[in-house]
Amino acid sequence: MEDVQNRAPEVALDIDRVGVRGLRLPLRVRDRAGGSQTTVASADLGVELPSARKGTHMSRLVEALEDWDEGLDRHSVERLLESVRRRLDARRAWVRFAFPYFVRKNAPARGDAAPLAYDCAVTSELDDSGQVFILDLAVPVMTVCPCSKAISREGAHSQRALVRIRARISGFVWLEELIELAEAAGSSAVYTLLKREDEKFVTEQAFARPAFVEDVVRATASALEGHPRVTGFTVEVESMESIHNHNAFARIERDPGP
Repeated sequence: MEDVQNRAPEVALDIDRVGVRGLRLPLRVRDRAGGSQTTVASADLGVELPSARKGTHMSRLVEALEDWDEGLDRHSVERLLESVRRRLDARRAWVRFAFPYFVRKNAPARGDAAPLAYDCAVTSELDDSGQVFILDLAVPVMTVCPCSKAISREGAHSQRALVRIRARISGFVWLEELIELAEAAGSSAVYTLLKREDEKFVTEQAFARPAFVEDVVRATASALEGHPRVTGFTVEVESMESIHNHNAFARIERDPGP
């Protein structure tokens, strides 16, 4: 049968990335507490297409994922991308896995445990110059407004904020490491299961550590700059304001990569 994809295109332009998006599959992710956990990922997979080729072979991308039965880490993703490059005779291959990652968190006073889900993603690109490996995650925290606390006779407004990290990684980094440094930057971490003793602890801790979004983004960026295996990053903190009809955000970029 004729390979139509290998015909010359009518418009001879290179395509930076072409492939498949939204493939859902089970995925094993390394877990610091238990060794590994199985989650469900949405996968995007693609290659660079030169101007001389009309199309790419999409089915080969799906085959590569089907044949790849490894836990998610830097080296296993590199092997997947090398397989994609070989199957499609491509100079560059790219993949993104987006998935919920679960951490069992102990309530701060009573110690009751319950899972908390964090939205995470792994993005990687491979060509002859090497591999780029990026971790994305969104970490919810609680913040108490320092201004509100300073000017009010009673209380201060507090809200949930989201710390979004995009970190270019060299070597191995636990997702928990990035989660913990983001949570440490807020007024308090958030939890799935809290009893009255825990709510008292969280409230008092948070009000003792008020923080603007500017404080949270700076603290997170400073911790990432000091991490030995983070080579670039973007951090954005968005506060879901409780007394304003808008959100507040702050962002720091340090060469996050593609």
